[in-house]
Amino acid sequence: MTLTQWFIFFIIVQIIHALGTWKLYIKAGRNAWEAFIPVYNAVILMKIINRPWWWTILLFLPIVNLIMFPVVWVETARSFGKHTTLDTVLAVVSLGFYNYYLNYATDVSYIKDRSLEPRTSLGDWVNSILFAIVAATIVHTYIIQPFTIPTSSLEKSLLIGDFLFVSKLNYGPRIPMTTLALPMVHDSIPKTKLKSYVADDNLATKEKSLKNKTLLPYLRLPGFQDIKRNDIVVFNWPVDTVQVFFKNPDRNYWKPIDKQSNYVKRCVGLPGDSLEVRNGFVYINGKQNVLPDRAKLQFSYLVQPKTHQFNPKELADRYGITDRFGIINDKNTYMFMSITDEAVAKFKNHPNVESITPIKEQKGVRDANIFPHDPNYNWNNDFFGPLYIPEEGKTIKLNLEVLPLYKRVITEYEGNTLKVKGNQIYINDKLADSYTFKQNYYWMMGDNRHNSQDARAWGFVPFDHVVGKPVFIWMSWDQNGKPRWDRFFTTVHGSGKPVSYLIPALIAAVLLYGFSIWRKRKKENA
Repeated sequence: MTLTQWFIFFIIVQIIHALGTWKLYIKAGRNAWEAFIPVYNAVILMKIINRPWWWTILLFLPIVNLIMFPVVWVETARSFGKHTTLDTVLAVVSLGFYNYYLNYATDVSYIKDRSLEPRTSLGDWVNSILFAIVAATIVHTYIIQPFTIPTSSLEKSLLIGDFLFVSKLNYGPRIPMTTLALPMVHDSIPKTKLKSYVADDNLATKEKSLKNKTLLPYLRLPGFQDIKRNDIVVFNWPVDTVQVFFKNPDRNYWKPIDKQSNYVKRCVGLPGDSLEVRNGFVYINGKQNVLPDRAKLQFSYLVQPKTHQFNPKELADRYGITDRFGIINDKNTYMFMSITDEAVAKFKNHPNVESITPIKEQKGVRDANIFPHDPNYNWNNDFFGPLYIPEEGKTIKLNLEVLPLYKRVITEYEGNTLKVKGNQIYINDKLADSYTFKQNYYWMMGDNRHNSQDARAWGFVPFDHVVGKPVFIWMSWDQNGKPRWDRFFTTVHGSGKPVSYLIPALIAAVLLYGFSIWRKRKKENA
């Protein structure tokens, strides 16, 4: 739905609320007209049910409001003496229309100073659970979210088994687009193959997604920083909407943006940059990109041992190589991946290593799996570009030569229709020889250059796909299930060797726990 359609829907909901509660407002000592003023009526309703005014904000937060609306329906009924289990069930299953019954068919009385304490232990338990879910959903959706690192594409900076806290505040919290979804789960219910949200996945394009009656258009609250070059960023994987994207990069499957798979990569290219990969190294506007000191580039190498007394696992473990393959030919040659320059230097000095040779693709040799998946672009993982990264408001000349680079941006990410007739390009049925971008785009890559499914395979990341910035590793386990204590409570960004704040965190937790017990006892003795 568009913002206009959502506004109309909002007004209709306000009218339904007003018609179903205006008499209840009068019985609570308020004016009938107060039930008809949008937003203000919710503030007054919070006063009527003896709840804080800021509950009004929760009613307008997507996902959170799915919990808050039933709570308010029940609280309204209880404010007029309807406390039974049947009243509670009717208030919820009727989607709030139980208020119409109270408003027109009964002679209820308002209880001004009713007790807000649950009448049963079950009610107390339900209240606690609901409060915890609401609080956790707000934090998870709008402030900070936990993630797990599943791959080695950012090896050395982020390891497989790292558990991250990702800040939504740095780049601005994104308002959920899927308004009907379970809180704190992604695209499916855990342990099942069932969707966790309501949306019509049969719709085929982003332009059609506006026709999806349950989806909000893209909205984002202000952040306090822009994405900087070499930031590690979590984003929704753009081609999660495409089945076998390297064979059919156009479209045959659709999911809402905020329900596409979460990915984490390093942003090496910013809007307006000209990016090129030369011999595996990234160049921005003609200059080689310099990574932070914590980042370590890794490439693949062929290792030829001197004798058959060669233990590749022992060698890989010694030099911290996580990805490796065994014998690849009859000469007992091994291919190792994820090797840093430091590891290569040590490799060369190993007494049982005859030679170590980098595996690099040749310039001008096309890899069909590489963006833009067009035979006119002879690009591969090690030699790629140059490529202009779109910037909001900037215009490019459009012709058949550059169209493969920006076709997906124009159609999928910015919702236009595009047709090619002969040598002419039509956008939204109008002849076009240029195009102005509507949002910023970014180029995301892994530091593990030969073992990373990154932008070289699927192209640009639109800003509306950006989730947040990893800021903290709160827990880390190796692939054998053992804790990496030195990585607990360490920062993701910064320079120098990461420092663990585990001990200060434990001390703070103990002090906080002690304070809560002291405060509880003081309250009981008061």
